[in-house]
Amino acid sequence: MVASLLSDPLPDFGAAVWRATELGCAVGATLATGHAVLDVQLPGAGWPVGAISEILQPTEVHNEWRLLLPALSRLAEGRVVLVGAPHVPFGPGLVAQGLDIRRLLWVTAVSPGERLWAAEQTLRCDGVAAVLVWLPQARAEQLRRLQMAAQLHNKLLFLMRPAQAQSESSPALLRLLAANQPDGDALLLHIIKRRGPALCQPLLLSTRPARLGVLLKCSNTQCSTAEPKSVPECVRANGLLQGDFDVLARTASTA
Repeated sequence: MVASLLSDPLPDFGAAVWRATELGCAVGATLATGHAVLDVQLPGAGWPVGAISEILQPTEVHNEWRLLLPALSRLAEGRVVLVGAPHVPFGPGLVAQGLDIRRLLWVTAVSPGERLWAAEQTLRCDGVAAVLVWLPQARAEQLRRLQMAAQLHNKLLFLMRPAQAQSESSPALLRLLAANQPDGDALLLHIIKRRGPALCQPLLLSTRPARLGVLLKCSNTQCSTAEPKSVPECVRANGLLQGDFDVLARTASTA
């Protein structure tokens, strides 16, 4: 009988079987990250909806906005809730990159217990689209509660945690380690956990806004003068304002 079982071909389950050597299919909806080089490495080509996306960072490094803003700005509706954010969000900077700050809700919570409770309650709210939580400390069972809440209420959930937490158990569907590029301004991104094979090389994400890139490039061509006489051609061609360039030029001239 054993020989018969071994000789019988296994049934073909098709896409229902995930092979660890292949990039898995998304288990639910996803939201494009806004970074093409990252999307191609993620199941469903985006942030998982209804699951934890964990962003690990070195101490005193805060790249979460650079990483998340392109996606958050694309949300059609719903609140974006910040729980335990380490700094007050800079409204003009967020607006400049497309995020409507009228949809932003900042929840002040100090202790890990308060942040976990606030995050779980926020995930239950109908008018919320995404929740960002800063969690320096959390146990695996506490993270599982958040994962269940995100899954039950089908919400985007991003956890910001210290880099040393990467050795701890986590129910997150996606875990990323974000760091600054040495001798550069790009974002160095290591995919620690995903539904797919290990990615040995980190990803290099250029997160500088296009408008800022144009302004910096133009300012370098005129930084020898204290006050620009006119708006450079590259500024006019990219639809930027005279005031934008003047502010940057004055900053460069006084540096």
